[in-house]
Amino acid sequence: MEEILIISNYYPPEKGAAANRIGLLALKLYQNNYKVSVICPLGNYPKGELFQEYKGKFSVTEELQNISVKRFWIYPSFSKNIVKRTLSVLSFSNGLFFFLLFKKTPKIVIIQSPPLVLSFISVFVLSLKRKKIILNVSDLWPLAAIELKALKKNSFWHKISLLLERFIYSRAAIIFGQSDEIISHIHSIFPKKQCFLYRNFPDRQVVEMNLEPNENGTIKLFYAGLLGVAQGVFELCQKIELQDLNIELHIFGDGTEKFQIQDLIQQNQHKKIFFYGMQERKVLHESLKTFDIAIVPLKTRIYGSVPSKIFEYGALGFPILYFGGGEGEAIVRQNNLGWVAEVGDFKSLNSVLVEISKTGKDEIQMMKKQVFDYAEENFDLDSQIGELIKKDVF
Repeated sequence: MEEILIISNYYPPEKGAAANRIGLLALKLYQNNYKVSVICPLGNYPKGELFQEYKGKFSVTEELQNISVKRFWIYPSFSKNIVKRTLSVLSFSNGLFFFLLFKKTPKIVIIQSPPLVLSFISVFVLSLKRKKIILNVSDLWPLAAIELKALKKNSFWHKISLLLERFIYSRAAIIFGQSDEIISHIHSIFPKKQCFLYRNFPDRQVVEMNLEPNENGTIKLFYAGLLGVAQGVFELCQKIELQDLNIELHIFGDGTEKFQIQDLIQQNQHKKIFFYGMQERKVLHESLKTFDIAIVPLKTRIYGSVPSKIFEYGALGFPILYFGGGEGEAIVRQNNLGWVAEVGDFKSLNSVLVEISKTGKDEIQMMKKQVFDYAEENFDLDSQIGELIKKDVF
């Protein structure tokens, strides 16, 4: 049985797209007869503090769904300051560095990027040991950091990050990109690098659409996910105009903007916004059965980014209101998965909401079935993994 090691800064039971993506990749490789192990930090995301079961421990080895998971200590940080976040990654990378240097590792290693520092340390050591490195690039750093204004262009840290980026691309045998934009960017630097598109598809377990009609006539719009700087949900709550529409906004999640959102809702109950906090995935999906439309926002257009929520909620049968620009916008628009508002333009968003309100419940119910059928045909994680195996990628 071929062995594969996965290195990631995020892994279940942590929440969010990165942890879900790597958790599913590990599970699907195991289901295809690979022996899979994972190295990651002690669980801390998205709260920015160690989970109760990991407090007071330097390292933990556990078995999750037949996958061996080795966790090392990390100093968790939820700071927006890039230096503090880098120090947090370095705290985990120290243990990882010595483990990779002195312990036996499989021939094939998949490394999640970003974070760049973690990717660099992993690639550096494993390239010395002549391992086959598969780099899974889910966001383009430092480019995304510049677009999010987390990093100043041409600054010292930006120049260092560019060097790290080139190094990890150069030493990877194969690169997975979650978007065509990511692959184009990599090929602009290394034209001959072997790259494969690897979308963040969900593990499709729903064979029939099980959404339930909401009979009260109100269109229930929802956001479910992280409440961080990239998503801009707090600003969305400030500027969305629902007072005169047949629409409510329901928010599920946790993150840095949580308390700001709660305070805003408490002080502006007329805005028709409701907050529920973070829920486990199965509980969340059960809660959403009577909802109508998933809103997917990004604070700014991030080159290379395609939010996994498009695929996850499409697979459940929810039309998408996309408010993030870029390749994600093209996917929603070209495949008739819902509505698109211009990224960062709240006048455009509120105009689209008026259109949705006029559309009415009956038409939206028909859209749900169309979206579900399209996703069933096109958002297939098992087929995606199977194609990569056929191409002898692993």
